[in-house]
Amino acid sequence: MLALATGACGERPRPDDAEIHAAVVGGRSGAEVTFHARVLAEPQRVGTHEHLMVATPSGDRLEIDHNIDLAQWVPAHAGDTLTVRGELYVDSPNQVGVHCTHAETSRGCPVPGWIELRGAYYE
Repeated sequence: MLALATGACGERPRPDDAEIHAAVVGGRSGAEVTFHARVLAEPQRVGTHEHLMVATPSGDRLEIDHNIDLAQWVPAHAGDTLTVRGELYVDSPNQVGVHCTHAETSRGCPVPGWIELRGAYYE
């Protein structure tokens, strides 16, 4: 409901870099997060997903799993800065990532997400 109200006003959630760090440290899979990130390596296509390895301002390293069946490929490159909205997942301390970065929700993704690069939104 909050997502609908926010979307109706045309506002997007603001990045909270401290919150993503707290969620990663706390192992809070399922947390909805919005944060800044720096792309560490060239994106890779893995099946129906674009994988972007990123670092947050706090130094957390995450894999962004962006479903390209539901959203456009993000033309990011190593060194680019992104803003990401999605759902955190923690499979183990060494496997932390964010998925649900698309506007069209799918099974398991109740809240729409997005990736912003140079003022363009990929959702």
